[in-house]
Amino acid sequence: MKPGVLITDGKTRFTVRSPRAEALTLCLFDGDAEQRVPMVRDGDNWSVEIAGDLRGSAYGYRASGQWNPPAGLWFDPAKLLVDPHALELDRPFTYDPSLSAYGIDTTAIVPKAVVTAPPSITPAPPLFRHGGLIYELNVRGFTMLHPDVPEAIRGTVAALAHPAIINHLKRLHVSAVELMPIVAWIDERHLPPLGLSNAWGYNPVAMMALDPRLCPGGVPELRDTVAALRAEGIGTILDIVLNHSGESDVLGPVISLRGLDDAAYAKAPDGSLINDTGCGNTLDFGNHAVRTLALDTLRHFVSHCGVDGFRFDLAPIIARSPGFAADAPIFAEIAADPVLADRVMIAEPWDIGPGGYQLGAFPPNWLEWNDRFRDDVRRFWKGEAGLGLLATRIAGSSDIFGKACRAINFLAAHDGFTLADMLAYEARHNWANGEENRDGHGENFSWNNGIEGDTDDATVLSARTTYARALLGTLFVSTGSIMLTAGDEFGRTQRGNNNAYAQDNDTTWIDWERCDLALEAYVCELSSWRASIISELQRFPEDGKWQILKCTKMHLDDTEMHPDDWNSPLTTGFRWQNATYGFTVDRAGPKAGPA
Repeated sequence: MKPGVLITDGKTRFTVRSPRAEALTLCLFDGDAEQRVPMVRDGDNWSVEIAGDLRGSAYGYRASGQWNPPAGLWFDPAKLLVDPHALELDRPFTYDPSLSAYGIDTTAIVPKAVVTAPPSITPAPPLFRHGGLIYELNVRGFTMLHPDVPEAIRGTVAALAHPAIINHLKRLHVSAVELMPIVAWIDERHLPPLGLSNAWGYNPVAMMALDPRLCPGGVPELRDTVAALRAEGIGTILDIVLNHSGESDVLGPVISLRGLDDAAYAKAPDGSLINDTGCGNTLDFGNHAVRTLALDTLRHFVSHCGVDGFRFDLAPIIARSPGFAADAPIFAEIAADPVLADRVMIAEPWDIGPGGYQLGAFPPNWLEWNDRFRDDVRRFWKGEAGLGLLATRIAGSSDIFGKACRAINFLAAHDGFTLADMLAYEARHNWANGEENRDGHGENFSWNNGIEGDTDDATVLSARTTYARALLGTLFVSTGSIMLTAGDEFGRTQRGNNNAYAQDNDTTWIDWERCDLALEAYVCELSSWRASIISELQRFPEDGKWQILKCTKMHLDDTEMHPDDWNSPLTTGFRWQNATYGFTVDRAGPKAGPA
């Protein structure tokens, strides 16, 4: 019997994996009253069948056995444990030091799973087409301050189905929204003492359960929002975190996997936790049970919610055991799965472990975040990279992906400076995070155009706007898929914070009343042009011509680029053109966009 809850023939069966436990107890809750039901071992799993359809009932588990953390044994019957296969929780996770302390009962502070059996749907083929525009957004930050969204649903998944939001997405010709994590997460333990909380959600505990703060309506809310977006031609991609759990390092809480099956975590030969994620632990994808949990999670969101696909945070982890392998089992398992085989799969192709940078190494049908595009385009407009490198990035980064481009090009993402801040700050300003400005990227290839941060200087503001348009024009003419982070189309700022994961406040909440409407209109024009030729942007055409722009002429003519022209100081830009479309880049402008 596979892990999870199954309702059939008027009975409810609970199954959970815990190979080294000595006893497992199902805990059923009716308000504060707890009923404890012994479970029966069946190999590595424990099961119990209860008469009746228990939909809506709250439950958890208690595991008994040895308490010997150095040996991976964290069995403490005082700890209420969340089902790793839970589909719904009755409340969000809240960090408390007692979650890590042996012998302290945690019933009052740990969320209870809720028995649910969402109906399966027949998922339609993904709407997202390679070459389209992915719009990355944080559900809470995107809608908290939107004046047209009713206050009752601001900050939730349901808000994304509001006409005002959909109209904005359609004006931008968004092919798919990419939702930053919406499953149940817990704050890192250093945040509560600082008066901070996790605003991004990249610290999950229950991989399938939607966080009640973001999706209080559970699976139906997500399913209905996905359907509403699909009806307008917009797909939905979930940013999924399968590389670690919020149980953190050995000082972290005992709330789910750690108390049931600590072997889910990758270990060094001395038994210490491997931390290739930088989050305290790493899930071991060489462990079949871990892959089963991951695959069940993906199937759940496709079969019950109809999502187009997934973006995998720190994706090399899913191919580690312990080193990255391009032929790791998970790839073949996804490809062979009838529910998952046609879904959009996107890798963030790096982690912090040995050999963790794997850009270009994922399967041929996967897309990958192309940070080389981000960095080289920034360096070009900053004056630190040449025309040849820029042309390679615009043309699909064949030096990385070959002719069959799998790149997702972007200028900025949730992690790092916003587009506007990249042009207004040379250094990070992360003091509000409580880590003495040590956190976040130190090298951003950013420049402030003369003044650090806010200014009323018209010359500086004009330069920032001009470069923003040039950067955006470069993105929208590039081959491959492209990604825009919500708010960058109208000058969103985080006031120089390039690691705003702990800022659940107006630092990350988009201020819809202070949009640069002219910049937004410009982006809409670029996106309309791109949408009209989307099929041309999946692979760079071989029938075009590169034409030279020289500062001595200050205009383009029919002179083709020669090898020496790419490195000549007289060459300020180029135009590429074929029978279908063309684009121009001029560093002397500075400007870039459709020809």
